[in-house]
Amino acid sequence: MSQNQHGKAKTFAALHAGPECFVIPNPWDIGTTKILTSMGFKALATTSAGYAFSRGHLDGVVGRDEMLAHAAEIVAATPLPVSADLENGYGDAPEAVAETIRLAAGTGLVGASIEDFTGDRDAPIYEFGLALERIEAAVAAAREQDFPFALTARAENFIRGRPDLDDTIKRLAAFEAAGADVLYAPGLPSLEAIRTVCQAVSKPVNVVMGLTGGGMTTAQLAEAGVRRISLGAVLARTALGAFMDAAREIQDGGYTFIDNAASFANISAHMRSQD
Repeated sequence: MSQNQHGKAKTFAALHAGPECFVIPNPWDIGTTKILTSMGFKALATTSAGYAFSRGHLDGVVGRDEMLAHAAEIVAATPLPVSADLENGYGDAPEAVAETIRLAAGTGLVGASIEDFTGDRDAPIYEFGLALERIEAAVAAAREQDFPFALTARAENFIRGRPDLDDTIKRLAAFEAAGADVLYAPGLPSLEAIRTVCQAVSKPVNVVMGLTGGGMTTAQLAEAGVRRISLGAVLARTALGAFMDAAREIQDGGYTFIDNAASFANISAHMRSQD
């Protein structure tokens, strides 16, 4: 039975309260949402890049209205709590970010992330003061809701050409003080860097697998202090990688990839369990 939005939000908050580390994988369409739900994950998150690729776009070019419509589609396809990757909030001004959070709450989402990436490759990270004002506005909008909307604040330094751990921690600590519920610095280069971040803040820390650290395990991340593990676009990239490998094999005259294809029965079982 599907929970209402308030119930989903309470479930999501309880997952972050621990004590266990949990994985929040990222579907990019209704089918992948149903499969992940059927497989027993406890919550899901959208992926801006995964969805963009599915529509034939580069990451970062999908607008707010389309991305929120996509999020609503994912929410409708699962009884699980869903958080959304809302990039930089679709506007530089704090007021734009706040409006994005209000609109997100209206789609049935119970959480969302806001990053400090400007979209400008020459000046990729918002100045500290503006970055903080944007998170403060997002938190205020989240607190306007009549359920606990989980605001994740992202510090993008390590994936935007600024591998500065001290500045990353400074930003995350400020975002925590501003009221962010979850803290997130994608691309941290090592387990030790992850542990340093987790020790520097008290709110739950999200770590994304798929950018660095492929050899790390859930147990290692949990021991380092991570509360939530996301996958970003890596599931979509893995699927597309298998697709491209198969297409190249076809061009070379072979078809051995067929042996690794999921069966109709297996796929249908996941879809049937959600109908």
